[in-house]
Amino acid sequence: MVLKLIHASEARSGSIILVDGVACTVRSNDISKTGKHGHAKCRIEAIGIIDGKKKVFVAGGHDRLEVPLINKNKAQVLSVSEDKASVMDLESYETLDLPLSGEFKDQIKEEDQVEYWDIEGDKLIKRKL
Repeated sequence: MVLKLIHASEARSGSIILVDGVACTVRSNDISKTGKHGHAKCRIEAIGIIDGKKKVFVAGGHDRLEVPLINKNKAQVLSVSEDKASVMDLESYETLDLPLSGEFKDQIKEEDQVEYWDIEGDKLIKRKL
């Protein structure tokens, strides 16, 4: 579910957009000047939130980009395995199995509190509280 649409020229550094169905954080947006018969072009460089891959694309200044809906929730860690953590949401008390990225494998232990993001149905642990 897309929250809103923005013009490509409005995508600022740090904003989150969908690129090929993947949520990405905009790193830079280089906007060219308009020509005699043309429109402004935007060269957008973005980094995927979930996979960390760099994506570069060119779009017209008036092209629409999708901004995803991101829910930020708090949870308590119930158990930790090699690549997954079982957590309990602190508001709805539901249990979730979330993947652990490389930076959190050593830091997260049982009974820790974490913040997890729900980005268009994909859930990931974002930080330790």
